[in-house]
Amino acid sequence: MNDVPGAARHRALADVVVPPSPSTIDLHSHTARSDGLLAPAALVAAAAAAGIRLLAITDHDTLAGVRELRAGGTIPDGLEVLPGIEINAVVRDRPELVESEVHVLGLGVDPDDEALEATLARQRTARRLRFERMVTRLRDLELAVEPALEALPATDDEDALGRPRLARALIAIGAAATVEDAFDRWLARGRPAYVPREGVGPIEAIAAIRRAGGLASLAHFGEAPRLRDIVVELAAVGLGGLEVYYRAFDRPTVEAVGTVARDLRLVATGGSDYHGDRETYAEAHAGLWVPPSVEAPVRAALDAAQAARVAA
Repeated sequence: MNDVPGAARHRALADVVVPPSPSTIDLHSHTARSDGLLAPAALVAAAAAAGIRLLAITDHDTLAGVRELRAGGTIPDGLEVLPGIEINAVVRDRPELVESEVHVLGLGVDPDDEALEATLARQRTARRLRFERMVTRLRDLELAVEPALEALPATDDEDALGRPRLARALIAIGAAATVEDAFDRWLARGRPAYVPREGVGPIEAIAAIRRAGGLASLAHFGEAPRLRDIVVELAAVGLGGLEVYYRAFDRPTVEAVGTVARDLRLVATGGSDYHGDRETYAEAHAGLWVPPSVEAPVRAALDAAQAARVAA
């Protein structure tokens, strides 16, 4: 049932981004090495089958998925995998930000950069501590998720634990219907099991990405037009991109965020942010529009980043 009044429904439909052709670029995706559902090999196979030719795997705080693909030789012909990360950077002094954080993508980083890996390892440790505290809170709420967690795919020290894993456990014990429902009822800020995130701030995240030869791009920041000053501050310390073509953005948001990117001379990036809880990759890809014109500026920015790294 759709309870949106007719006129409003027509406006909403008009605002939906309809891909004029299948996207061949996806610069934001997740595997089971962080909070996605698909193994890295399964994700790249699905992306290649959908017509993607340039895919960035941007797991939270880990490059283990990229390393796994490189070691296993499982990248399909015709698909280029761009090493990437997504860092949830903590911002304590901006209460208007959702959960007091911004997400910074690192595109084209060197997976073997030791300084970056040290930063990511600290992030993963903070994630595990937070995860354990949230498990304890759920237990105190008489929601014992440990058996359900044990039934999920095993993780190791290179994997980044996140709240979607807890959400899937809550679904398994009947305490939530969907991942979104689990967040709304239990895991989001202000909910009973929420624990604030600890970790690096955006300036440190951007610096780590740049030192590793990557392009730092602010992810899914639809608030960019309203909170433009934050983007300006981050651009001043090395932010090089802004995710304009995010799959969940409607047309007005794409246009408004794109204006901010052009005004601040930030490279426009875009992607599906695919996790796998709601749909197959093919279904997500059907609603993804990242223009082919995105590729050249991204590659130019990466070339510049690599040159700066060599010169440093």
